[in-house]
Amino acid sequence: MSIWFYLFLAMIVVSVILIIKIIITKNEIKNIEESFSKIIELDTNNLITIGTGSKEIRDLVNSLNRNLKNLRKLELEYKNGNQDLKSSITNISHDMRTPLTAINGYIDLLKEEKSEEKKKEYLEVIERKTKDLISLTENLFDFAKTVDIGENLEKENCVLNEILEEALANYYTIFKEKNITPEIDICEEKIYRNINRNSMIRVFENILSNAGKYSDGDLKIKLEENGKITFSNKASLLDIASVQRIFNRYFTLENGKEKSNGLGLSIAKQLVELNGGTISANYLNNILIIEIEI
Repeated sequence: MSIWFYLFLAMIVVSVILIIKIIITKNEIKNIEESFSKIIELDTNNLITIGTGSKEIRDLVNSLNRNLKNLRKLELEYKNGNQDLKSSITNISHDMRTPLTAINGYIDLLKEEKSEEKKKEYLEVIERKTKDLISLTENLFDFAKTVDIGENLEKENCVLNEILEEALANYYTIFKEKNITPEIDICEEKIYRNINRNSMIRVFENILSNAGKYSDGDLKIKLEENGKITFSNKASLLDIASVQRIFNRYFTLENGKEKSNGLGLSIAKQLVELNGGTISANYLNNILIIEIEI
C-alpha cells in the first residue's frame, strides 16, 4: 500500500477522535448549563459537578462555582442587612414611645399639681424626656438620610482647618452642658483639600456627637500638617469588640444611661470615603481614637 493510504487512514482516525471529543464536550457543556440553571432556579447550596472533562471544562466549572459562592454570600449579606435594618427601625420607633408616654404623663401631673417645687421637678423631667425624643427623632431622620447620600458630591478646594473649627464652634454649647473641655491642637498651616464642605462638616459633627455620648469628660482633637485628623477621648462604656463594629449602621450600644446606635459614625464613614479619604477607630487603654486621613 502507498503512503497516501496510510496518511488518509490516519486523517480518518484523527477526525473520528475529534468528532467524539466534540460530542463529549458538547454534552459536558449541556450538563453544566442544566446544572447551573437548576441551582439558580431552586436557590440551593449545591455546586456544579462533572465526572471527567478537559482542563478547560474543569476551569470553567471551578469559575462558575466560585461565582455561585460569591452570589450566595451577597444574597446572605443582603438578607441579613434588611433584617437588621428592620430591627433597628423597629427598635428606634419603639424607643420613641417611652419618652412620649413619660412626657404625656408628667404633663397630666403638671396640670393637677399645685406645689411650685413639684411643678419645677416635673418640668425638668419633661425637658430631659424631650431631649431624648429629639435624639431618637434625629436617629430616625439619619436612617432616611442614608439613602440620600450620593456619589456625586460637588467638591471644591477647601481649608480643613476652617471646616474643623466651624464644627467645633457648633458643638461649643453641647460640650459646655456635658462639662467637656476639648483640648484642641490645629496646625497653623492651612490644609487644602478637594472635598465637599458640607459633607465634611457633617462628618466632624457626627464624630463630636459620638464623643458627647461616650466621653468620660475629656476630648482631644488634633489636625496635623499632613491633613490627618485625630479625635480621642476616654470611653469606659466601650470595649475593643464594640469599637470594631462602631462604623456598622446596625450597631447598637446599650448601657445604664442610654441606648445609642452607630448611624452617625456609619454616615461619617460613607462621607469620608466619598471625599476620597479613610477613617478608622481604635481602642487603647480605655481611649477611643478616631483618625481621618484625606
